Amino acid sequence: MALVRVVTYNIHKGVQGMGPQRRLEIHNLGHAVEQLDADIVCLQEVRKIHRSGARRFPRWPDLPQADFLAPEGYVAVYRTNAVTRHGEHGNAMLSRWPVITHQHEDMSDHRFEQRGLLHSELLVHGRPVHVVVVHLGLIRASRERQLAQLQRFIAREVPPNTALLVAGDFNDWGTLVQREFATQGLQTFQAGRQPTFPARFPLVQLDHVFARGMQPLRVQVPRGRIWWRMSDHLPLVAEFALPD
Repeated sequence: MALVRVVTYNIHKGVQGMGPQRRLEIHNLGHAVEQLDADIVCLQEVRKIHRSGARRFPRWPDLPQADFLAPEGYVAVYRTNAVTRHGEHGNAMLSRWPVITHQHEDMSDHRFEQRGLLHSELLVHGRPVHVVVVHLGLIRASRERQLAQLQRFIAREVPPNTALLVAGDFNDWGTLVQREFATQGLQTFQAGRQPTFPARFPLVQLDHVFARGMQPLRVQVPRGRIWWRMSDHLPLVAEFALPD
C-alpha cells in the first residue's frame, strides 16, 4: 500500500484581522503549505484576484493565490465560486501528482451565498484518484441540498471502483455530513475529535477529509500561535493508505 497525505485548509482569502488591524498572511500561508508536505492540498476561500486588497497591501502577490501557494513541483488547480465587487474567490487543489482532468460545478443554493465544488482526477502512484474540494453553505437546509447534489455529482462523474477523496469546509457542527456520506461508502476519522474552528480556540470540526477506496490511517490538526494567526480555521492533515 502507498501512503497519501492530504490537507484541507480554509485560508480566509489570505488576510486576517479586522479594520486597520487587517494583515496580509498569504506569505506565511505559503511557508505553512510547504511545511505540511502533503501530496494533495485542498483549499477553500482562495483569491484569484482582489483589486482593493492589491491596492491596500504593498506585498500582495502578482500571482493568483493558488499559484502563489503551490510549492515548487506542484500542480495548482483553481476554479471560482464567488464573484464580488473587488474580485473573485473559490476552491483550489495543489497536487504533487499529475492532474489528468478537472472541472467545476456550481452549488449555489440561494443568491446570498455563491458556492461550488472543484473536481480533479489525479494519477497517484500510477493509479487514478478523484479529488473533490467543497465549501458548503452556512444554512443547514442549504447544506442538505448541497450534499444531495454532491452525491449525484459523484454518482455521475466518479467511477464506483475508483479511489475518491472529498475534502473541504463543510460548515456542519453535527453529524449530517458523516451520515450522508456513509451511504456512499465514504469514510473519515471519528468526527468531533479534531476541532478546526475557530482557530484560536478551536471548539468544533468543520473541516473533514472523506475517502472511498482508501484506508484512513492518521489525522491531526497543527496548533499554536503561528497557525491561528494565519486563518480563522486550522488545517486538517489526514493520511490514507492507497491499495496496490
